[in-house]
Amino acid sequence: MNIIVGKNSGFCAGVKHTITKAKEELSKSENGIDCLGEIIHNEQVVNDLEELGLRIINKIEDAKGKVIIRAHGIAKDVYDHSKKHNIELIDLTCPNVIKIHNQVEKLSKSGYFIFLFGVKKHPETVGTYSFCGKNSYILEGIDDISPALNSLKGSNLNNVLIISQTTFSLNLFEKMTKMVLDELGNNFNVQVEKSICNATHLRQKEAFEISSKVQLMIIIGGKNSSNTKKLYEVSKENCKNVLSIQTKDDLDINFVKQFENVGVIAGASTPDYIIQDVINTLSKL
Repeated sequence: MNIIVGKNSGFCAGVKHTITKAKEELSKSENGIDCLGEIIHNEQVVNDLEELGLRIINKIEDAKGKVIIRAHGIAKDVYDHSKKHNIELIDLTCPNVIKIHNQVEKLSKSGYFIFLFGVKKHPETVGTYSFCGKNSYILEGIDDISPALNSLKGSNLNNVLIISQTTFSLNLFEKMTKMVLDELGNNFNVQVEKSICNATHLRQKEAFEISSKVQLMIIIGGKNSSNTKKLYEVSKENCKNVLSIQTKDDLDINFVKQFENVGVIAGASTPDYIIQDVINTLSKL
């Protein structure tokens, strides 16, 4: 079996920073620390951190002490609640996400209508949207373009910002942006911000390239990971056999071993040891 492994697999810089800092904080705490939501979208990593004292809470009102803010970021009202109730936050939000929060908040106050491209229920999108103000719209797919344009026209604003979730599909972002720009013409002042992070871009590009060379593509990542799902979608464009797994235990060995050329790539929340376990399992075939 010939195995092609993506060079851009595993933790991105933002996730690595979040996990490293979380471990440092947990090592200094005797009673553990709360985390608002899953710190990253990887079940195995979350389980490991829970053994070190991390407690996952679903709302800030359940906080018992210090609270870690996960890589995806949080909504603006959580910051407000924490300040009001003297809850100490350990903010481990990805720097790229914070940059987007600051930008959309600044431009929304300056009279811009915000078009936010992203998965509507993803925690990063939910958090970012809270900084966009009332003149904004989330666009998850092409079907959202028409209602978004109607909302813009009803606002009587002429300035528009197009921005996206950091792990959004690059191909979809470019396609939807072109469609929006074609509809708006020269009647609006439009600023396009390519906020998809470089790690996401490189992974999607590599997934596309590898999937065109293999008979089977294996995507490793958490089931709730947005960037992992995008790798799956990109790979399906070239390869009809694509598997999405969390660990080596999810591999269907009898199915996998019928292929000679296999590609492997992992999402930004997948630790190296899980990737290596998969590679080792495949190598034995």
